[in-house]
Amino acid sequence: MQRAMIVFCLFLSLGRNAASADSENQSAWQQILHDRLPAYGHRNWIVIADSAYPAQARDGIETIVSRADHFQVLEAVLSALSSAKHVRPIVFTDRELSYIPETDAHGITAYRSQLHTVLKNWNVQTLPHEQLISKLDATAQTFRVLIIKTNMTLPYTSVFLQLDCAYWTSEAEQKLRASMAKDER
Repeated sequence: MQRAMIVFCLFLSLGRNAASADSENQSAWQQILHDRLPAYGHRNWIVIADSAYPAQARDGIETIVSRADHFQVLEAVLSALSSAKHVRPIVFTDRELSYIPETDAHGITAYRSQLHTVLKNWNVQTLPHEQLISKLDATAQTFRVLIIKTNMTLPYTSVFLQLDCAYWTSEAEQKLRASMAKDER
């Protein structure tokens, strides 16, 4: 009886420690996002990645493992960006995502539906996965990229957020450049 009680107490302790570790890990990614976001500006990227996303070797790319739900992380990041006054996201997803049949990746149809709902207010662009990874690699030569890995286990489900200036539009930039070009003539 005493041995069973010791095993039970150990089991409870391990369960609390695992839950505590998950909670610490979850708050760790949130704290990193909170710390990095004020320093990030246009040309930085944040990626909400599936669990098989590779750890890229480029120095400018920081990968953190959240072990959190993919949509929980995506919604938290989008919420943080919506509250930021200095940056806004340009949203990219993998072009391959539209072509994956349910028979090859059980749950992909539900994922696409939920993703569509979460991103309904955003203009979403698609590019082939390898092009997005290449963009991150090229960006990281000069600018920072934060990759937050989630517990998602479906292929081509990463969401790529290229940060842009929230208070300056591309149209305003074009007008500025056109005006400057006139003066240079």
